[in-house]
Amino acid sequence: MLDVNSSTESTSVAAKATEPRWILADAQKIYNLPFNDLLYRAQSTHRATFDPNAIQMSRLLSIKTGGCAEDCGYCSQSAHYPTGLKASKLMEVERVLAEARKARDGGATRYCMGAAWRSPKERDMEAIVAMISGVRALGMETCMTLGMLTPEQSGRLADAGLDYYNHNVDTSERFYGEIITTRSFADRLETLANVRDAGIKVCAGGILGMGETADDRISMLVTLANLPVPPESVPINMLIPIPGSKLADAAPVDPIDFVRTIALARILMPQSHVRLSAGRTEMSDETQALCFFAGANSIFVGETLLTADNPREDHDASLFRRLGLKPMALAAKKDAAE
Repeated sequence: MLDVNSSTESTSVAAKATEPRWILADAQKIYNLPFNDLLYRAQSTHRATFDPNAIQMSRLLSIKTGGCAEDCGYCSQSAHYPTGLKASKLMEVERVLAEARKARDGGATRYCMGAAWRSPKERDMEAIVAMISGVRALGMETCMTLGMLTPEQSGRLADAGLDYYNHNVDTSERFYGEIITTRSFADRLETLANVRDAGIKVCAGGILGMGETADDRISMLVTLANLPVPPESVPINMLIPIPGSKLADAAPVDPIDFVRTIALARILMPQSHVRLSAGRTEMSDETQALCFFAGANSIFVGETLLTADNPREDHDASLFRRLGLKPMALAAKKDAAE
């Protein structure tokens, strides 16, 4: 396995920092600690910056579904696989804002909008800008995921007031080509750099259960932690095998390994929101509880994530009551100096 210095240099568009915060060998040692020691370290790190019992509530809406030109092996929306999902047009702005109002009234503080594109077209930018402005006017944080962005597109979204841009690296650089061939790992980092340079906060994470090794998961997190500024939001997804997709028959992730990955993300990126994202429908309440203890402090609420199932809101509310968790208020992160 390559040291993170050489790995980062080979995709150096976004990796401008000369001194990495973490090297792969050190991250591997942390990941492989006895489980109780790992969780103790992760929870201690978490408490130094965040309220350990507050969870950020986000809502995700697919504003343009299906027909994507990318061949991501995990995705129901790729035009390369017979998943049975029909392509749709970009949603009308007012319909998006109506859904955002419902999300706000239901307790969500961040509204995420996703479009199944390789990259946005100029004809769609006016509507995208209007969606961002409208959601911000509702008092919510805004997040978009639209595929690859140029510096000019990033600047336009920043001018509209976009708070976060999601663009996952998905996995390690070594394993990336096994999952996606239509864009490179360096392309991913370039978009992250364009977004950051425009002044937008970064949301970037990955997916577990695609056939990668534990070292691939560790390497992915090291890559993110060593960006010039680590992502403010780090979604960790458990693969939902989609019938017809390349990864339809992928083996499930061991729950303990999943919790280890959450804990490592928290330790490597102590200031970031670590989001327990896709795959919660397949997790037991006990696994989710361990993830929260390991430092996950953000979830998506609502019964659908783009095209995949998500736990019902009454189930989440019940789990929160049992665990003594509460929704995080907007900008409620503790000052690290306290």
